[in-house]
Amino acid sequence: MTSALLINVVELLRSPGTTKDVDVSVECEAIAFDDARLVDEPVGVQVRLESMSTGITVAGRVSATWAGECRRCLAPVHERLTVDVDELYQRALEDPDAHPIVNDQIDLVPMVRENLLVALPVGPLCRSDCPGICPQCGADLAVGVCGCTAPTRDPRWAVLDALRSTDDD
Repeated sequence: MTSALLINVVELLRSPGTTKDVDVSVECEAIAFDDARLVDEPVGVQVRLESMSTGITVAGRVSATWAGECRRCLAPVHERLTVDVDELYQRALEDPDAHPIVNDQIDLVPMVRENLLVALPVGPLCRSDCPGICPQCGADLAVGVCGCTAPTRDPRWAVLDALRSTDDD
C-alpha cells in the first residue's frame, strides 16, 4: 500500500466543512491493478476531500494510460484515460456504496482501482470510423481497398431479404 494514497483525515473529521486537496502521481503497481491493459506509467490522482457530517466526500479526477488493440483492425491503441470520481468515505458504513475510514485514514487505492476498471473501454477503436479488415483476405481496409469480391449471400436468408425489400416500398 502506498503512503501517497493513504490519507490521514483526523483534522477533516474534527471540522465538518473543511477541505483538503490531494494531487499525486503514483506508480501503476501501487494500485495493484490486475489488468494488462494499464500501461506501466504513473497514475494521476487529483481529488478534493471535503468533510461533512455524514463522512468525507472525495471528488476529482483519476487518470491512467491504457493500451490495447482496435476491435476492428487489431491496430495498437494507446490513450490516456481520465475518470471523474465522486465517492463517500464513512467511519460507520451507513451507505452501502461508501468506503471505510479506518484509524482516521482513508485509503484511496480501492477507489482508484474500481473507477479505472469500470472506465476502461471494453472494445476500443483506433478511430471511430475504422473500417476494420477484410473478412476474406484479412487486408487492412484503412490502408486501401482489397481485390476481394463481395461475399455471396447465404440462400437461407432470401426469405428475410424479401421481407426487407417489401418494407422499403
